[in-house]
Amino acid sequence: MPASALQQPTSQYLAAVDRADEMVRLQAQAHRRKSMLLFGEQSVGKTRLLEVFVKTQPYALYIGRVQAPRDLVLGLIERLQRLNRPDLRLPGNPKSLSTSSLKGVIQRSLDHAPFLLVLDHLSGPSRVVTGMIKEMNDYGRTPVIFASRTPHMEDIGTLQPMCADRSERIELKNFSPTIALEFAQREAERTALWASNLAQALRLLVEWSEGNPGSIVYMLKMAHLPKYRMGDQIKAHVLYLDYRMGRRD
Repeated sequence: MPASALQQPTSQYLAAVDRADEMVRLQAQAHRRKSMLLFGEQSVGKTRLLEVFVKTQPYALYIGRVQAPRDLVLGLIERLQRLNRPDLRLPGNPKSLSTSSLKGVIQRSLDHAPFLLVLDHLSGPSRVVTGMIKEMNDYGRTPVIFASRTPHMEDIGTLQPMCADRSERIELKNFSPTIALEFAQREAERTALWASNLAQALRLLVEWSEGNPGSIVYMLKMAHLPKYRMGDQIKAHVLYLDYRMGRRD
């Protein structure tokens, strides 16, 4: 398997164990029916945390990527359809309807239950998109949990006022060296990674990753490949050089 075929997922452990405090804060905010901004650098684990979080929320409507108004409304309609609720009266062929019509359907549907919008990968949303999100929020009636790399205008646009208070923002940071090493050890065990120099390799990969969990997972996946093995050892320095050359910042 070529290194280019590898993706950068984070493991189940990331949200279930190492992000327990952040999970509690998200759940508390959802219980209070308040919006929340989740932000942090690439591969820090925002998506994985949200994916686990929505499983605890029966009325969460999760959209993985918001780029255009139609993406938003079609994604929300699809999520509403999965609930199989006849009282929502959803269109059988939503793609045949205009974006404006679909927005109206969604806004009426949001009145039927304590829904929660969860929007991932916000990146410089247009004014039209942010305007639609604000309308669906309806002055706080439908909370919005949204994720981006920073809390700045270029990433979340005019949604800033929805989470203006510090208590309404969660910054995901890289793990401390101790937690990062524990995380790497668990991930190596989970994926049955073995080498005679495994302990040394894990310490190096954790140091080079600066505690970024996505980077740790990605490099450990690379460590399974034959090109980064020599006998029963991991060629950690070669692996890291290839990782740096192929990494997308």
